[in-house]
Amino acid sequence: MATLPEWVAGARPRTLPNSIVPVAIGTGVAIGADAAVWWKAALAMVVALALQVGVNYANDYSDGVRGTDAERVGPTRLTATRLAAPRQVLTAAWACFAVAAVAGLVLALTSAWWLVLVGAVAIVAAWFYTGGEKPYGYRALGEISVFVFFGLVAVVGTVFVQVGGAPWQGWTAAVAAGLLSCSVLVINNLRDIHTDAQTGKRTLAVVLGDAATRKLYVGCVAAAFAIAAVMAAAGPWTLLTLLAIPLAIRPVRRVLGGQRGRDLVLGLGETGKMQLAFGLLFTIGLALG
Repeated sequence: MATLPEWVAGARPRTLPNSIVPVAIGTGVAIGADAAVWWKAALAMVVALALQVGVNYANDYSDGVRGTDAERVGPTRLTATRLAAPRQVLTAAWACFAVAAVAGLVLALTSAWWLVLVGAVAIVAAWFYTGGEKPYGYRALGEISVFVFFGLVAVVGTVFVQVGGAPWQGWTAAVAAGLLSCSVLVINNLRDIHTDAQTGKRTLAVVLGDAATRKLYVGCVAAAFAIAAVMAAAGPWTLLTLLAIPLAIRPVRRVLGGQRGRDLVLGLGETGKMQLAFGLLFTIGLALG
């Protein structure tokens, strides 16, 4: 039976910026438009966090029962290590999805009915990332899903429920947020590239190969900062995001320097810190813009 700290480990806190940052950025756009609705922003954060934790548990369960986590360098997985029974992990995943569904339903009922469909698609995508007979995360589509749901949907959705529309700033900021979310998955899959290839898990990193995946990581990070800089033409305060560049230097050096295994575990944590700093500064810049 797993203890509370072990269950918390299953949530993989390094990935939580993927949910926190997009909602914060979307709220920054709403503040800049003088249309922030704080209780809706809070509910959007609940939806995003619940989905993120839920997909982490779902991945833990699905990868664990398939045996693809048997040889793993990264953070501890509950199912693979038998710290928790598979059914417990599965129950935790669906409990999180239920929380996301309830919070999302409130937002839909107070904003637009079609958001129910968006939420349903998000939950289905979260499960089939590694769940089901043909998980799309095993077919090099993980980064696309992360870009869409933890970039476009999270940011633009947060803006929409508060502003009542989707201004160009929301879409542009969503691209930057999505790229940073992708960078977290790219470095994670780069770390696991050899074990994933051995177990038949064809992530984008496995398909592209080691060298191209390293370039993809750097490209995602650089493009996110470039977008924030370009947006300064309309609101100079987004240049604040450039203050987060020092936090990007170390993980980029790790990746370009050819580091592997546990060194990339450190790089994953550093990427999360960079993402959080970028998100905070971008949020402030958009709010002031």
